[in-house]
Amino acid sequence: MKGDFTMNDFTYSYPVKVYFGTDAAKKAVSQELGKYGKTVMVAYGGGSVKKSGVYDAVVSMLKEAGKEIVDFSGIMPNPTYAKVQEGAALAKEKQVDFILAVGGGSVIDCCKIISAQAKTEKDIWEMEFTDHVFPTEFVPMGAIVTATGTGAEMNNGAVITHEEKKIKTGVWGAFASFAALDYDYMKSLPAKQVVSGAFDTLSHCMETYFGSPRTANVSDEINEAIMRNTIRNLRVVAKDFLDENARRELMWDSAMAENGILKLGKVTDFQAHMIEHQLGAYTDCNHGCGLAVIHPVLYRHIYKDAVSRFAHFAEAVWGVSAEGKTQEETALAGIQALADFIREIGLPTNFKELGIEADENMLHAVAESTVTTPGCCKKLTVNEIFEILTECR
Repeated sequence: MKGDFTMNDFTYSYPVKVYFGTDAAKKAVSQELGKYGKTVMVAYGGGSVKKSGVYDAVVSMLKEAGKEIVDFSGIMPNPTYAKVQEGAALAKEKQVDFILAVGGGSVIDCCKIISAQAKTEKDIWEMEFTDHVFPTEFVPMGAIVTATGTGAEMNNGAVITHEEKKIKTGVWGAFASFAALDYDYMKSLPAKQVVSGAFDTLSHCMETYFGSPRTANVSDEINEAIMRNTIRNLRVVAKDFLDENARRELMWDSAMAENGILKLGKVTDFQAHMIEHQLGAYTDCNHGCGLAVIHPVLYRHIYKDAVSRFAHFAEAVWGVSAEGKTQEETALAGIQALADFIREIGLPTNFKELGIEADENMLHAVAESTVTTPGCCKKLTVNEIFEILTECR
């Protein structure tokens, strides 16, 4: 890490092959599945992929490719460690050759860790968090994406909730060998899921942007373009969530936010995510909606420690004029623009609107278990995190 003024050194290579657009899933299955063995675990969530016809389409493609199918359903919106273990046990029992995640970020994340756990007798959680050893062998996997926003198909990090420990955090698993992004597979998503998912994309961009270095660099200038595009298209889908062009744009925004390009040379922030993860561990709230509540409050607490960056964000992303304003006033105007945008697109702005009854004991528990990140411009104390959470009520 070179500090706050110079892009950090990096080596870039990426393992995920992306099929984007019309018939992306069909192309991916026909061109990729022949590389792997006969038994394919098809993993998915609730009944939506069956009601929409996506499940039948995928199964038909796999049968046409001569594959034997192992069904693994019921992956929940905030996947649990118990569900990971259930999937890994099934993969071992059926000697699965390939895992095909059909769903959004939760399904894909769960499969990343199933892929790792199925190849070892060691407990993945204990390996990573006690022994600090990370898996190197995986059951190969791919992703047919039915809900975008998380960008989960583009990386090997997974957000998993350990219910016994009351911890929701990042666990490292497998990269997908391919990802299929096909708008036709996402048409049936509810409007709220489209909007909250796309806000997660914007959050990923901001969490990278406000990491260090916080001076002009090419990664952040690309990021500014992705943020502007996400904001513009979110405004479109908030009014017409079936607008195909906007939805396709948001699909790629989501992938760009998590394919590593924006993070090159950066130490990322992701403090808002760490707070929301622990909030989710205690409340099971919608991830994108939780972030929408937390971001403006967090930024009002920390902006003075990176005031020039927040001021530039206001101008470059939100079009705030700095004329007649101090740098601090410009920065605050940008944070207010973000808050106004959240309300404009119909996302919650406090815990009450989110449907959370947040008592002090629960908020203290969330604050005490929240990880603080090295990329955040301010090292938050437990008391400061508690104050942020209290202001979110």
